[in-house]
Amino acid sequence: MTTGGFTTCLWFDGQAEEAAHHYVSVFKDAALGRVVRWPEGGPGPAGSVLTAEFTANGQRFVALNGGPEFTFDEAVSFQILCSDQQEIDHYWTKLTEGGGEGGPCGWLKDKYGLSWQVVYARLLDMVADPDPEKAARAVKAMMGMGKLDAAALEKAYAGE
Repeated sequence: MTTGGFTTCLWFDGQAEEAAHHYVSVFKDAALGRVVRWPEGGPGPAGSVLTAEFTANGQRFVALNGGPEFTFDEAVSFQILCSDQQEIDHYWTKLTEGGGEGGPCGWLKDKYGLSWQVVYARLLDMVADPDPEKAARAVKAMMGMGKLDAAALEKAYAGE
């Protein structure tokens, strides 16, 4: 294992291995890594999962079964930049299935409560356009959406 870069640690209450498998099934360039189990003498039950390592879109994660003390909230989210509507639809569907819920402006929570932003990549350039009218039209269109609609964003940006 390399020591460079960052590994994001996600805290779960008993679902670490399940979540790792789920995220590996959702993302490209994803793989399950080492699963570490509690040894005899705990503090967790011997043989139960302590951590499950995985990569998703090339990013390293470790899912930790830390208990119920901490939960996810919107203060931290992961952006998924999508090149087209097919990618937006894929990630939106996969991350909301099984109990997740859509939110405004491309945001959603998955079934574990983790927040994601499923973003049309061109939207970043649209909202940063030096023409304030074009940027404002793109932002206004986005603000009225749950799951982002790439074609509608392009039309709004173009003034159609």
